[in-house]
Amino acid sequence: MSYPDTYYRRTLADEAVRPALAGTVECDTVIIGGGLAGLTVALQLARAGLSVVVLEAESVGFGASGRNGGFVSPGFATGSDAIARMAGPEAARKLHLLSIEGAEFVRDTIRDLNIVEAAPQPGLMSLLRYDDGGSLKTHAAKMADTYGYELEYLDRDRIRSVLKSERYFHGLRDGRAFHMHPLNYLRAVAAEIERLGGRIFENSRAVQSALGGAEKVIRTDGGQVKARRAVFTTGGYTGPLVSRLTRAFLPIATYVMVSEEAPDLIREAIMTTDAIGDSRRAGDYYRVVDGGKRLLWGGRITTRAAPPAALVRALRREMTGTYPQLAPLKTELAWSGLMSYARHLMPQIGEMQPGVWHCTAFGGHGLNTTAIGGKLVAEAILGQSDRYKLFAPFGLVWAGGPAGLAAAQLTYWKLQAQDWWRERSA
Repeated sequence: MSYPDTYYRRTLADEAVRPALAGTVECDTVIIGGGLAGLTVALQLARAGLSVVVLEAESVGFGASGRNGGFVSPGFATGSDAIARMAGPEAARKLHLLSIEGAEFVRDTIRDLNIVEAAPQPGLMSLLRYDDGGSLKTHAAKMADTYGYELEYLDRDRIRSVLKSERYFHGLRDGRAFHMHPLNYLRAVAAEIERLGGRIFENSRAVQSALGGAEKVIRTDGGQVKARRAVFTTGGYTGPLVSRLTRAFLPIATYVMVSEEAPDLIREAIMTTDAIGDSRRAGDYYRVVDGGKRLLWGGRITTRAAPPAALVRALRREMTGTYPQLAPLKTELAWSGLMSYARHLMPQIGEMQPGVWHCTAFGGHGLNTTAIGGKLVAEAILGQSDRYKLFAPFGLVWAGGPAGLAAAQLTYWKLQAQDWWRERSA
């Protein structure tokens, strides 16, 4: 099976191998990309009785959808103020409600399909590494007043009673957010699509498309799919098949590592099953996994993937800088993955041309936004809603190519410097 060696791959519950496309297949809708967005579109269409085909270049969940931190919580990669500037305050409010709905959709799917292998665990703590509790209290009040969404404020003593680190000052706990095994979730959704009559072909990279006519044709090396509609959900692994998509995103690498089994040592530092994230741009995120026996730690971004040894050193510096007592904790496994970011840091969801849809650029907050993005595209195809138009202000704008990648890296370094100075002054 063509998965990278990750903790999720090693703990995969479903080992089913799906065939590659061979010959000509016809359907109502063909979906290119077997990550969370594509599978959500397929699931919702199959539930409505439409015939669907999913083409996946590798294996279901091969990309960022199946190798991320596993956090499911509301929000987008950019902040609410930036969204309001681009789309207006009322649209920003509706978009945030969609992000809440996306997280609930994932939770409901786990419940409805009884995906016990996803192992959902409630609780997410978002922490500040500098002394500004007032801003968090203001944010919590806004969330409660505007969305009816309750966040619990955590002072320094509360945080340090469960996290034995001097780095954290204030935090908010989201009891409705949760974390899970994303690859097991995806594989279970894929199985449900097939149970409903949908077809999924792995190792079936789309290499050519004809999208201009009423019949859309997607070709692979082994065959072709003819459909009334095509949906592109390829994320950070988007190839050159559709130039408008290729030009509109930046592939950004992020990194994750998992420790050896050491429950007693881990418990000396981390005494909660909540997932943890800090306030920095591309800051640390981590959670205990395997029943508390291991620590999964992620963070950092680069515009090109670093070799495994280098990423382990970088992540370990972050971990031991936060928890010096974890210096003896050995790293067992590390991996990277590509996320797709648009220049405006928002998902790109819409109809490129009649019968051709895109649902991509979910970097930074993917497990809720990919789910709601896929649901909105399915609603539009089924004629149930036009809610996808809320994303119209965030179109397929050119991401800048190599210059865009360089600018993104420089921006990240600038934000890192700002974070360092703010923490140093705390």
